[in-house]
Parts: sequence; structure tokens; C-alpha cells
Amino acid sequence: MELRHLRYFVAVAEEGSLLTAAQRRLNTSQPSLSRQIRDLETEVGVQLLERQARGVALTPAGRVFLDHARLALLQVEAATDGARRTAQPQRPLLSMGFLVGLEVMWLPHLLRILREEAPEVEVTLCTQSSPELALALMRGQLDIAFLRPENDSAGLIYKTLAKEPLIAVLPADHRLASRKKIRPQDLAGEIYVSSARTSPVLQAVILDYASRVGITLKPKYEGENISSAMSLVASTGGISLVPLYAQNMLAPNVVARALEGGTPTVDLALGYNQANASPLLRRLLSRADELIANVQNQSIIRYVEAQ
Repeated sequence: MELRHLRYFVAVAEEGSLLTAAQRRLNTSQPSLSRQIRDLETEVGVQLLERQARGVALTPAGRVFLDHARLALLQVEAATDGARRTAQPQRPLLSMGFLVGLEVMWLPHLLRILREEAPEVEVTLCTQSSPELALALMRGQLDIAFLRPENDSAGLIYKTLAKEPLIAVLPADHRLASRKKIRPQDLAGEIYVSSARTSPVLQAVILDYASRVGITLKPKYEGENISSAMSLVASTGGISLVPLYAQNMLAPNVVARALEGGTPTVDLALGYNQANASPLLRRLLSRADELIANVQNQSIIRYVEAQ
């Protein structure tokens, strides 16, 4: 079995079409790609794809194989990057990733610890969605990330930083803005703006909450992230549910209100790849509790149960 077979199979599985994968992803012909897939199925000994009138679909065996194929390709990519960095040593580098808005709260304290541990280190930063951050950690493109604990994240370890209560954000002139707390039943009759389009973990928490309190939250608008969701709230007059830290990103025409009753929470974690042998990473992890305490003591964060 060759790596190209795995790459071809993943492309076909993700596109759902041999023709589309051949033309859009692999720059090859469909007959050639079909032969490569047949060779792979012969090597594995089971059928991985079902040919249909409009493309292809994964068999149960194919779905299992796809997860392992993706992981194998990620490990090869990480191994290649690691070997290149070792062969071409440069200035010490630490790559960090954040959910949008979190860097404002956590980065200053993290940089202070870094200056004490390794003043010569070069730091790179990026802000992405939680699934994208998890994927970058798996690929070895990031050393640490502030994200949600993702389900499909083989090889990653998460240390919980905070359990963030969800709050409601709504326009300052909304009829419910005069209340200190928003009842779950009040949400059901309002325009709902999803803040979790790219965050399946947050989406699961919100849907579980809605089910628990007996309401349906069907998004009329979906933001790419929390920041864009709050822009949609301001422009559409809708309401969104966001983690507590988002109150530090509010525009002047948007307000935050606590939820009445049992408040749902979503975990925020520090994630890293267990295969990352960086001594600096280990030293940072040893001071994670100190980092958490420093952020919790910062008055602007207010990581407490919403009152």
C-alpha cells in the first residue's frame, strides 16, 4: 500500500465523486483514479466505496478506513515537518492558536511566563475555529492551542482551563434588554442567530440546553464565529447564545444577559499533541495552573457563574 493510495481514497471520500476528486483535487483522469481505488480495495481485501448513479458512497468498512487513513496522512506530515525542523535548527519557536477573542485574555499572561522560561523564543500566533485548531495540533503545525475539547482529535491531550457559562447577547434596544436574566422560553419566540457554525462542541451544548428546557432553537442566521454572530445580532435584531468570554467583545449596540435557571457551560481547554517532545512545552504545561489563576483574577474576565 502506498501513501498516494491513501491520499486518493481520502479525496474521493470527501468529494463523494471520482470525477470531482480527479479534476478538482488530484489533477489526474477518472479512469486512472478508479484503477488506484480498485488496487487499494484489493490490497485491503474489502470494498471501501459503493459506486452509485451520482458519485460514490462509503461502505461501513470504508468509513472506518477513512478515519485511519486521515490519521496516517497527518502523522506522515507531522513526521516530515519534525524531521525538517531538526535538520535545519533555527531560533526556538512556539506556535500558538486561539479561538477568536481569547487571545486578548490569555496571551498577555502566557507571554509573561514565556519571557521567564525562554526569553529568546520566537512566537507565532493564529486564530481559527476549534476544529481547525485541533487539526493543526494533530498535524504538528501548532504547539499549543486554546480551544474546545474536540471529539475527533486522535493524539491530543486537553487540560481544562474554564467551564464557561453561556449567556444571551441581544441588541441594546431589544424589548428583553431591560431584564437582568433571560428566560429560556423567551428565546423560543425570537430570531435566533447561531454562533456555533464552526464549533460542533458549542453547538452540541446549545442543542442539549434547548432540549433540556423544552425549546427549539432553529437558526435563521449563522455566524462564522462568535464575532460575526454578534454583528448579525446587531443587524437583524436577533438573539444568540455565546460563552461568557464573548462579553469582552461586545459592540456598543449589543448587550449580554445571563440565562435564568440551570445555566449551560462549555469547556475551554489548552490542547497539545502528546507526541510533541518540546521541553519548552513541558515547562509551560507545568505552569498551566498559574496561568489559569492569573486570568481568573483579572477583573475583566469574570469567570464566575453569571448572576
